[in-house]
Formats: sequence, C-alpha cells, structure tokens
Amino acid sequence: MQNLSESAWPLLAVRNLDAFYGDIQALFSVSIEVRAGEAVAVIGANGAGKSALLKSIAGLLRSRPDAVMFDGAPIGSVPAYAVAARGIALVPEGRGLFASLSVEENLLIGGQLKRPGPWTLARIYELFPALGERRLFPSTALSGGQQQMVAIGRGLMSNPKLLLCDEISLGLAPIVVRDIYARLPAILGEGVSVMLVEQDIVQALKAADRMYCLQEGRVALSGAAKDLTREQIAAAYFGV
Repeated sequence: MQNLSESAWPLLAVRNLDAFYGDIQALFSVSIEVRAGEAVAVIGANGAGKSALLKSIAGLLRSRPDAVMFDGAPIGSVPAYAVAARGIALVPEGRGLFASLSVEENLLIGGQLKRPGPWTLARIYELFPALGERRLFPSTALSGGQQQMVAIGRGLMSNPKLLLCDEISLGLAPIVVRDIYARLPAILGEGVSVMLVEQDIVQALKAADRMYCLQEGRVALSGAAKDLTREQIAAAYFGV
C-alpha cells in the first residue's frame, strides 16, 4: 500500500472504525476519507462521536491497525506520539495551551518534532500577526480568539500533513471565527490537509470541500459540501 500514489490512495482513510470509551461504544463502523490538499468538515450534535473520531485518528483512542490508514500505512494501534511524528497534528477542543508559558514558548513546543516543512515561527507570525505582537505575553493574557490562533499555530509548527481541528469556533464571537477561518486557504496552500470538527455548520460548510455528518456514532450523511441541502443536513444532524 505504501507504494500507491496519492491519487490512488487518500491521505487518510478511516475504514469501519469502532471506538470505545471503556465499555461504552462511541463509534460504529465509521468510514471517512481525507484527500491530500483538501478540507473536510465533520459535523454533528453533542455526543455524536466527533471527538472520538479525532482521538482515534490522533492515537488517543486505540483501534485495530487497519481501521485508520494514513499515508498508506496502518496507524490504528499506533500511540499518539508516533502518530504526531508521522505528520498528524491535533488542535484540541479547549486549546490545551500551557498557561505558564509565553505565546512563543507554546509555539516552540509544537516544533519539537523537527519535521521538515514551511512552518516556522516567522511563518506563524505572518499568518497570525497578532501573535507576533504578543509573542512574549503569557498565553493566558490573550483573548479567546488569539489563544485559538496559538493552538492552531502550535499544531502547524509540527509541519503536519494533516491538521485535526476540534471545535475551533467554540466560545468565540462570530467575527473572530470568521477571522480565524479566513486563514484556512493559506494553510491549505502550504499543502496541509485539514479536518474540521465543528458545531458551526454554516462556517464548516463554507470552509470545507466535503462534509460528513455523524449521528449517534454513525455516518448519517456525506458528500461534497456544495451539493448538500439544508434539509439533508438537518435530517442527518437531528436523526429525523
């Protein structure tokens, strides 16, 4: 499989994935794909299984090896640190910044893997100028939107092939969300594929090439974002 070209094999292929929190099953035979250079949105209500999906991809929840294929290799049973080294970065819900560290120190942590690529401190500050102006500030001294920029920048500093973003709009004002999403084309332009887990359906559909809707741990709807109707999405989202 590793000899297949990118056009023959998606960058990420999740196949019939079951995921569990202890004895509780969170995902039931979920299958999704992310191709090189595209943005894919995953939407769904609370408890639909969105975060379980990201954690399974990132190695925080283990599955059978071939349930998650990345760059042609099975990673379903690979630990999180090794998944990150292979080129998957997770921007977690709630940001997960180190409160005792400055903006720049938080960003530098993302670069510890020393993967080759275009993302450097200078490039992050170009993408998010507000961070450059506040690079020596404690991360807790920033606004919620700026903290989210730090979390995204930290993920990019690992020079990933795939960036997983879990609820990046959560708790932010609409104008701030639009500002953050306006940076997405620049991220995609550097060859990074992006998976967006969102409850902001409108913003997710605007940003994504394709969309998957999860409902009670199963894929209820999938397709090109531009082709899906509001009625289809509402039916899949609410299970009606």
